[in-house]
Amino acid sequence: MAMATARGRADTATGWAGRTIAAVVAAVFVLFFAVPIVWLLLATTKSAHALVVGPPFAPGSLGDLAANWRQLLEFQDGAVVAWIGNSALYALGALAVTLLVSIPAGYALAMTEFRLRRFLLVLTLIVMLMPNTALVLPIFLELNVAGLIGSPLSVILPMSFFPFGVYLTYIYFSTSLPRDLLAAARVDGCTETQVFTRVALPLATPVVALVGFFSFVQSWNNFFLPFVMLPSSDGYPVQVGLTALLASTPAFNPSSAGTQSVQLPTLALATVVSVLPVLIVFLFAQRFLVAGMTAGGTKE
Repeated sequence: MAMATARGRADTATGWAGRTIAAVVAAVFVLFFAVPIVWLLLATTKSAHALVVGPPFAPGSLGDLAANWRQLLEFQDGAVVAWIGNSALYALGALAVTLLVSIPAGYALAMTEFRLRRFLLVLTLIVMLMPNTALVLPIFLELNVAGLIGSPLSVILPMSFFPFGVYLTYIYFSTSLPRDLLAAARVDGCTETQVFTRVALPLATPVVALVGFFSFVQSWNNFFLPFVMLPSSDGYPVQVGLTALLASTPAFNPSSAGTQSVQLPTLALATVVSVLPVLIVFLFAQRFLVAGMTAGGTKE
């Protein structure tokens, strides 16, 4: 009886310890992640004066939000709208090429046997582990020889090179696609192209969505590559355009005070606008993303 009581007390103490650790982790998460996001969202609804002297987490007004929105749209005669359009062009263009290349490449590595197959798989892993910034200089030199610097292709083509998508697709087809099903399709008279498009591809919808989402996010958030490839601000994506807004904010650049100066709430609004497309895509695609993340967890 005494031993059971002691064991019960130990279990209770362990339970309290676990809940305490969970509470501490949640508090740290809120402190370092949620609080800055809440402050950023509230900052878009304030005037520059209220943002500096007012309570940090006091909400502003719709009038100040509208004024900040007007200032954002008027910056350099609507440059922000053009930057968002450029980001959409680059991200969607890279997404289309990525899906056209990565999905068949992953399928070929997983389901077919050919010379240098293992070498290509190892090379894919090596390139996937390399930081993107390390590849910008050789890519710049190659595109400069091809005369593509400054064009949309100088951004779309390098961002279409997505070895992580090839590897994800390879893992999915290797572990989750029954080979007997493909063999049955061949017996029924399907060519290899028909086996891929009519059997394998419809079953791979979750991983296609996952690869597409990661490609879109990477392309939309890419800063260094467009910054190097695009000499003119007319072709900037919104992530690079934010640097122009930052340079026009007197709080960060005192010499920028003038008619085109940007106040801190407007800069906060531009930051929120720049991440909204990724958030919207995530909200609409999360069901497929969850399915794609769990795909490949079991073997046939």
